[in-house]
Amino acid sequence: MAPHEAGRAEGRPDDVYAAPLSGRPLPRYRMPDREADPRVAYALVRDELSLDGDSSQNLATFCTTWADEEARRLMAENLDKNMIDKDEYPQTAEIESRCVRILADLWNSPDPRNTVGCSTTGSSEAAMLAGLALKWRWRERCRAAGADASRPNLVCGPVQICWEKFARYFDVELRRVPLEQGETGLRPHRLRAHVDENTIGVVGILGVTYTCDYEPIAGLAAELDAIQRDTGVDVPLHVDAASGGFVAPFCQTGLEWDFRLERVASINASGHKYGLAPLGVGWAVWRTADLLPEDLVFRVDYLGGDMPTFALNFSRPGGEVITQYYDFVRLGREGYRKIQQRCLDTAAALAEEISGMGPFTLLYPGSGALPAVSYTLADPEAGFTLYDLSDRLRTRGWQVPAYPLPPDRDRTVVQRVLIRHGISADKAALLAEDMRRSLQELSSGARGGGDRIGFHH
Repeated sequence: MAPHEAGRAEGRPDDVYAAPLSGRPLPRYRMPDREADPRVAYALVRDELSLDGDSSQNLATFCTTWADEEARRLMAENLDKNMIDKDEYPQTAEIESRCVRILADLWNSPDPRNTVGCSTTGSSEAAMLAGLALKWRWRERCRAAGADASRPNLVCGPVQICWEKFARYFDVELRRVPLEQGETGLRPHRLRAHVDENTIGVVGILGVTYTCDYEPIAGLAAELDAIQRDTGVDVPLHVDAASGGFVAPFCQTGLEWDFRLERVASINASGHKYGLAPLGVGWAVWRTADLLPEDLVFRVDYLGGDMPTFALNFSRPGGEVITQYYDFVRLGREGYRKIQQRCLDTAAALAEEISGMGPFTLLYPGSGALPAVSYTLADPEAGFTLYDLSDRLRTRGWQVPAYPLPPDRDRTVVQRVLIRHGISADKAALLAEDMRRSLQELSSGARGGGDRIGFHH
């Protein structure tokens, strides 16, 4: 008997890298005919994944990249739960409802125990659901008044691409207000030129994706109030708080952006960004229950139960919602405040470092809104571009995006660094050191791969 056959006969498995599966490339186009040792399959797939970037060095993403062991255990233990099946998993459904009520209270709903909301796969789905509610309510008003309901529009500034998808998928004209010089988001004085009787809503952003500052939500609400007084056109305000919805309530408590403003009809947020939950959960909450049209809620007889559902998909794992609730229970308001304030402090310190390097002009200095820094080159003739700097930083593993601002400021290229849970002051200091080193290399003639957009979040 050959030695390797004897080893298997005695119950000792092959070494992972001596097993048959490791002797050829993994399948690209066709499922294998035979099963494989799970140890070997796991090791080889894991090896491929090691070619991905280090998520902790991905300073482009808003998404959670750190979780404690208890969160990981809850995710693993609830891997098999389809949270859409509320009849089979009633306690998971109860936990989802608790999260909605907690968020309604956090965002100052006038009646948090009786408002409505839902979990989603992320803030993009939540935004689309909120957009649908705006469209349905506008259409109901048009029909009641005998008006044409065929040309809805939505007014916004530099929104994330999910709003472009909403407009295209659900046949709504997206009136995206161009940026004026010096602007980074939608401003109240720009609304009147774009809002009319066919406007289903205005989207204000609490954490502009491009620069990370906040749009003036209270100012937008006040201008919409004035437009109604002057013209009779009543336009609701939706707040896309994908990131800021889990920062402002803890660190900018005096800022009025939420349901304290009567004009705000709904809010979406991402649990898996500054909400600190694992990837795969977002939230949509309405100011009052009547703002979510009943026609959008399906009541499904599913597995023996009557189940109301408002979602774009039907099967979804319950672990992310459960872990979001775990975060609420474990951290409380004080824990969230400590984490987000530490991130803000780190961002402000990094902004000071970047400002002192010389060639940059800060667009957002890391305080007052999201924990982040955004900047542009002070001198367009510096001899290198921010795309070049992105490439140099990538040699050390850092993923720092460079991209143009939206129209009409799209000739301005910026970089953005996000500080989130797990990005320590030490890691930010290491980034600053590598930025200085990269600037020295670029000033000596080193170049990257040329202009390309490195912004995907």
